[in-house]
Amino acid sequence: MEIVFWGSRGSVPVCGPEYARYGGETTCVEVRNSSGGRIILDAGTGIRRLGTLLLQEESAQADIFFTHTHWDHIMGLPFFQPLYQPGFSINLYGQPRLQGDIHKLVFKELFRPPHFPVQYSRVMSDVNYQEFQGRLEVQGFCLETISLSHPNLGQGFRISSSGRTFVFLTDNELGHFHRGRASFEEYVRFARDADLLVHDSEFTPAEYRKKKGWGHSTCMQAMELAAASRVKRLGLFHHNQDRNDEGVDLMVQQCVEEITGKQLALECFGVFQGQAVRL
Repeated sequence: MEIVFWGSRGSVPVCGPEYARYGGETTCVEVRNSSGGRIILDAGTGIRRLGTLLLQEESAQADIFFTHTHWDHIMGLPFFQPLYQPGFSINLYGQPRLQGDIHKLVFKELFRPPHFPVQYSRVMSDVNYQEFQGRLEVQGFCLETISLSHPNLGQGFRISSSGRTFVFLTDNELGHFHRGRASFEEYVRFARDADLLVHDSEFTPAEYRKKKGWGHSTCMQAMELAAASRVKRLGLFHHNQDRNDEGVDLMVQQCVEEITGKQLALECFGVFQGQAVRL
């Protein structure tokens, strides 16, 4: 399995030399397996470049799964070029218990004036909407879901293929109880023994004291979940829009020092735009 991060920033895209290493595009993750399967998680601004690649590769299908429908996770959709290609098939997967009809909430609301000049009727690809809860097999992947601790709800994913497992829990606040969330123990069981856990790490512990309830975790909370779950690698994700490269480095350093002090068998890194991780 290979995971490619087309965007790892949170809330709003950013640009400038201070963000050069970790990048400024918002959430979009591509997951590939050895049998040629490919799925996409979220459609932040990072999905624009992924769409260009799909057309260059002459792909004819995209399977897109959403964690939730806040702006930074859907704002790239109108610029996803395969939408405007006749003969291209796009499958949207939603979980109505958490977020309602993705097809209506995302597509039909985004593609209308005055928010966007291209109306939904101009979309030329074949867009299909499917609902699933709990467990699904698609493109050689087995996907399982869990409720996120986030305002307006959401879902995290455990993705397995060919004996490897990737767990994706962005926009998940471990230190506050949001409606519909799972317990810390449930998150531990969900991520247990994964090869890679990518978790929301928007805040430092000092910042979190003023931001509790905003729907995001600290780097240390993510590290504690990774350690309790006995995962092999932890990727810090959903970087704050105001945090520059050096700031992300400091968060990683803080986690690494804690891991070293506790003698944990855990690797920690900051996820950067364009990074490809092979499991």
